[in-house]
Amino acid sequence: MKQFFKFVFASMLGVIIATVLLFVILIGGVTAIVSSSNDTVEVKENTILHINLNVPIVERSTSSPLDNLDVGPFKGEKTVGLNDILKSIKNAKDDDQIKGIYLDVTYLVTGFATIEQIRDALIDFKKSKKFIYAYSEVYTQGAYYLASVADKVYLNPQGLLELKGFSSQITFYKGALDKLGIEAQVIKVGTYKSAVEPYILDKMSDANRLQTKALLGSLYDHFTSEISKSRNIPQDSIIAIADGLLSRSPEDAVKLKLVDALKYKDEVLDELKAKTETDKKDNLNTISVTDYAKTIKSSSSAKDKIAVIYANGEINGGEGDENSIGSEGISKALRKARLDDKIKAVVLRVNSPGGSSLASDVIWREVLLTKKAKPVIVSMGDYAASGGYYISCAADSIFAEPNTITGSIGVFAIIPNLKGFLNDKLGITFDGVKTGQFADLGNISRPLTSPEKMILQKEVNRTYADFTKRVSEGRHISQAYVDSIGQGRVWTGEQAIKIKLVDRIGHLEDAIKCAAKKAKLDDYKIVNYPEIKDGLFGLLDNSGDKIKSYMVKQELGTSYQYYQKVKEISNMRGLQARMPFDLEVN
Repeated sequence: MKQFFKFVFASMLGVIIATVLLFVILIGGVTAIVSSSNDTVEVKENTILHINLNVPIVERSTSSPLDNLDVGPFKGEKTVGLNDILKSIKNAKDDDQIKGIYLDVTYLVTGFATIEQIRDALIDFKKSKKFIYAYSEVYTQGAYYLASVADKVYLNPQGLLELKGFSSQITFYKGALDKLGIEAQVIKVGTYKSAVEPYILDKMSDANRLQTKALLGSLYDHFTSEISKSRNIPQDSIIAIADGLLSRSPEDAVKLKLVDALKYKDEVLDELKAKTETDKKDNLNTISVTDYAKTIKSSSSAKDKIAVIYANGEINGGEGDENSIGSEGISKALRKARLDDKIKAVVLRVNSPGGSSLASDVIWREVLLTKKAKPVIVSMGDYAASGGYYISCAADSIFAEPNTITGSIGVFAIIPNLKGFLNDKLGITFDGVKTGQFADLGNISRPLTSPEKMILQKEVNRTYADFTKRVSEGRHISQAYVDSIGQGRVWTGEQAIKIKLVDRIGHLEDAIKCAAKKAKLDDYKIVNYPEIKDGLFGLLDNSGDKIKSYMVKQELGTSYQYYQKVKEISNMRGLQARMPFDLEVN
């Protein structure tokens, strides 16, 4: 009885603590909502659009109480939506109140396809003859790629410009698994489907090395070519600078014409004041992307609509959210768009490395049904690989960025065998009975038998055959050809056009224009799905998971990415259509 009351008391205490924490967060959130609702945004005369990309860039801007939270140990994590960035740059081009852009990219961390879209928007902005100034204390390669389009590129006198070429490193776990007595039992199709390699090898396979080298080569060629055009430096010279690591000091960066001058931030601000005829004693009139986007309202009164459906993140079953693709959630959005007579076309915005093959097929089916009712155009972001390509292949037309990572047509399954770990390391053994030889198929306490491996291999082969058939039918190419360019191999957007996996290089806006043309629309409204639940409602939707994730992120900081990776692996269910590796270009 004593133990019972101790257990009950501990449980009650846990509930009370959780309730208090939730209350504190909600109060902070409500305060933030009230505060933000009272703020009025005004674009003053002679204003500079301040594009600060030192926060994570997400596909769509969201509004959560946690963003502005500042209660005790709880600090909100701000993000900026790619949609707001692009909308703001486009509107600023013709806004007489906006005199120019100040680009702040010291801590830019995002995919190259995302950078490409922002970069092209800035290039288009320059047609207005308004200025773009870029300043940074440290230019990473991605940050410099973006900043290189500016009229003036300034670097802190004690800063750093990184131009060294591209590299990609994969972490292998086989040695650690061997020491723990854990065997990763792999069933796969695809010579290049190397997502499983970290668990069964201690270095890259020849096939993986080949595809990674070709992929980085394509990305790097585009990277150096575009910088060459923007800075008016021969591409060979850019490559030579990187190969020799010639930009080792701020002075080197000026001498090599990578930047225009070395300046402290106050000097850049003084120059911007002179540019806008602002008195040195006064503050510059600046407006952030987030605030400026709030002032931009749609002027269209059209009844016809084009639906943009955002499919962002890992693909799994269920509803999903802004950072994950749920087959049920995206299917609902597609059905809603298909059955709405006012929606004349659909643009599916895909930014995904793949995931569950079953969930991918569920979404593919809805794309196919929607395509029969109205035009469906795909716009690819940083990734649209494996399952991300699976859900794209049925569309009428596919747009990608030149540096989008796509393809990866392949399937795999990993079933861990923990017998050695449990028996030898922990002294845990198992015994039991079953009614048939396959009753405990997938049991991780023992190795797979030969008949079980044969069954699983047949399932993987069947799923791969279905995958290649979907691509064959959607892209109007033979299944044999799909297999020849499939096998799990990844491609850049530029490479994918040549092998008929992608139709055109273009941004989301280009995909929308294509959808309008196919639907024969001159005037239309854009509606976005799935709908974002902003503010307190967004927080309360799956609030337990969100608060838990928020607290873990606050605790782990930059190590949160490793927690996410472990969580992803542990949540894998069934056969997987995922990228062959987590590509991080350094």
